[in-house]
Amino acid sequence: MLKQLVAFLRLSLYKFFALFPINRPMNTKLLKLCAVMSTVFFLLISAARSGSSGEAEARDNVPVPISFNLIYSKLGLKELGLNEAAYKYAVKGWEKLKAKGEISRYIISICDYTQPSGNKRLYVIDMATQTLLFNTLVAHGKNSGDLYANRFSNNPESLQSSLGFYITGNTYTGTHGLGLRLKGLEPGFNSLADSRDIVMHGASYVCEEFVHQYGRLGKSFGCPAVPIAVHQQIINTIKEGTCLFVFYPDKKYLSASRLLK
Repeated sequence: MLKQLVAFLRLSLYKFFALFPINRPMNTKLLKLCAVMSTVFFLLISAARSGSSGEAEARDNVPVPISFNLIYSKLGLKELGLNEAAYKYAVKGWEKLKAKGEISRYIISICDYTQPSGNKRLYVIDMATQTLLFNTLVAHGKNSGDLYANRFSNNPESLQSSLGFYITGNTYTGTHGLGLRLKGLEPGFNSLADSRDIVMHGASYVCEEFVHQYGRLGKSFGCPAVPIAVHQQIINTIKEGTCLFVFYPDKKYLSASRLLK
């Protein structure tokens, strides 16, 4: 806008002076008007140059986003046990959901069910700040397996975990205290999460003491249950519109998921 105004004043001054050839004298009022217009013109020119410089400087100061794939290395996620394929699939689906406008936040939560339940296999990552917010235990469904989860279902009463992408919803208070509703996005894999009451909640059987005693975590009815000690912090961090990805290299899921194609 400022540049347009400067251009307009430049043209106006040109037309103004064109009315008065060099050999034609101007009266005092016209001389004063000329001086005022010239002053305004040069002040605006200075402001435009200053503004352009500021814009360039601001652009230079904006950090260049790190490649999302580099975050995996930067945060040492491999050393923390996160399956690289799980991370890459999670980022791929999250980017598609962002492109569709279904999510806008930069937080991804990954349940990596390639790992045994005694491992800290839940990763909550802030992609914008390149920060690992949480890395903790997470349970799988009672009928999905014992130490490892390797059976998954979208069926009611299956008591199994469901693979795929979810969008986190609102919180509620239930039997396990603070809980988080989850919306399954993948037909045939997790689309019945709401009717099955698949939610995130805290559970007493998700803790190091249980692992030391039994060699594994306790199991849920299909919910990604997390430790009571941190469940409120996790839920309040990822609630209302972030991406949750539950991963296992199931061939049927990997070939059918529209978010991974």
